[in-house]
Amino acid sequence: MTSPLAPAPALRIVAVHGIGNSFGAGVRAPRSEELRALKAALWTRHLAGGLGVAPDRLDLDFAYYADKLAGEHVAQGSGDDDLLDDAASEILQGLARALGVPDEAAQGHATIPLRAFSSWVARRFDLAEGPLRVFLRMWCGEVAAYLRAPDAHERLAAREEVAERIARHRPRILIAHSLGSVVAYEALHAHPELQPELFLTLGSPLALPRAVFDRLTPAPRPDGPAPRGVRMPGGTRWVNIADPGDPVAVPPHLAGFFDGISLDHTTTVSGLFRFHHATSYLQASTTAATVAPYLGI
Repeated sequence: MTSPLAPAPALRIVAVHGIGNSFGAGVRAPRSEELRALKAALWTRHLAGGLGVAPDRLDLDFAYYADKLAGEHVAQGSGDDDLLDDAASEILQGLARALGVPDEAAQGHATIPLRAFSSWVARRFDLAEGPLRVFLRMWCGEVAAYLRAPDAHERLAAREEVAERIARHRPRILIAHSLGSVVAYEALHAHPELQPELFLTLGSPLALPRAVFDRLTPAPRPDGPAPRGVRMPGGTRWVNIADPGDPVAVPPHLAGFFDGISLDHTTTVSGLFRFHHATSYLQASTTAATVAPYLGI
């Protein structure tokens, strides 16, 4: 009598979050580990749901780096939405240029006011302006906090935290959303010995000119008429997925800027304001089609 086949081992994954994932100031272990576990369970549930498999088929660890970024980098004011610090304003300018914001949206200012910019983006992408403005304010602030300087303590600490999680969990797949794709990209280059089989970027701003692309470490290399981003170390396969309605995943096709991208998908993952949510990307059919072969399905 033959014994039943042993179940296949769970697929090891490390997930790297984007903006808006801070656990809050002063949260320390063991509470931070409890919150990390809750985030891991949430990402597992949504990814498994998109794949149509039981959550226990996935062994997902959540790389949390938000606590490494210094405090509040977006200035607070008395009801003035346009108060961004210089670094966040530069990020906003880069995003505005990439999206092709017309001069009139700047209203004659040297820099584009957040209110004018969010109004223009809301009209173009058919989004609710109020939530969009809050989102853009947070996004610019957190991206600026990470990219403020190439050797900033916050940047190095966030990058090393992600690298440590990868080294500890040894995933076959590294999934990185939004700003997390920038942190993960730099972590994999800083530690070329960490070579997951698949690097899956979701809603990534890695190719955003000036604001992100030109600030990366390693820096893009001169290659013909335009610089090219450095490919993944070793044999790691890179797949990118961007929703065409996601105003921060611009330009959406990373293969036009980086070497070594295997597949570069532009696909609608969600309507309305969930255009950039990690959960929407995790449940998308394109994400499922990318991950499924690693589960043997």
